[in-house]
Amino acid sequence: QVTLVESGGRLVHIGDSLNISCAFSGRIFSSFAMGWFRQAPGKEREFVAVIRGRGDYSYYSGAVKGRFTISRDNAKNTVNLQMNSLKLEDTAVYYCAASSFGNSPRRSDGYDYWGQGTQVTVSS
Repeated sequence: QVTLVESGGRLVHIGDSLNISCAFSGRIFSSFAMGWFRQAPGKEREFVAVIRGRGDYSYYSGAVKGRFTISRDNAKNTVNLQMNSLKLEDTAVYYCAASSFGNSPRRSDGYDYWGQGTQVTVSS
């Protein structure tokens, strides 16, 4: 059984940077593509970024491309999301997810396991 635990979410201001992390345990980490999703109040969960198991490919939503960077450390079983130039609309609960399908999915139904989420609030 895979367990995912996110951390690092907090209150920040417009234009700030923030790094959030996800710790993975229970299976072979490098076998899983890892994704980040977010859900704002009253909105559906949306895809943010995904990184392949070996870390050699990543993909971003248009809303965050150029501002966010996903990375992973397969020795430490962690995946990170570095968020720069934060905007009010980045306020959401951020979830990490693990996919065994190997095709770097961008839809939530492509993921087997989910963390509990970490709150990121961007304030003016």
